[in-house]
Amino acid sequence: MSKVVVTSHVGEVKEELNNRIYTVLNAIGMQAEGNAVKEITAAEAVDTGRLRASITHQVDTQEDAVYIGSNVEYAPYVELGTGIYASEGGGRQTPWFYVDDKGAGHFTHGMKPRHFLRNAITNYQSEYENILKEGFK
Repeated sequence: MSKVVVTSHVGEVKEELNNRIYTVLNAIGMQAEGNAVKEITAAEAVDTGRLRASITHQVDTQEDAVYIGSNVEYAPYVELGTGIYASEGGGRQTPWFYVDDKGAGHFTHGMKPRHFLRNAITNYQSEYENILKEGFK
């Protein structure tokens, strides 16, 4: 009589798959950071470099997702624009006057959006797909 032994490696396979997913998402996030830096530089939206230096990513293993962004308080205004140029609408429709850090006064209708984050995602889809394909070979 023969004896059959069944050994399950499901746990090991799941762990390897989770590790691979994290590695691939992290690689995509790092590439997206670089692309966002490239986009914000090309949009000539660099004054001090603070926003550009703040761009980072975070991998969410619960959702199998990667997020890119910035914690700089004015990042949404650069990304989406302000005033009459606000890409999401709802911007102030009347012009306003402000004084900058150097004491100079300015009259404005707002700032045009520079979609550096959106462009970093949409303009480089093939790069991210390649990273994904390579990561799961």
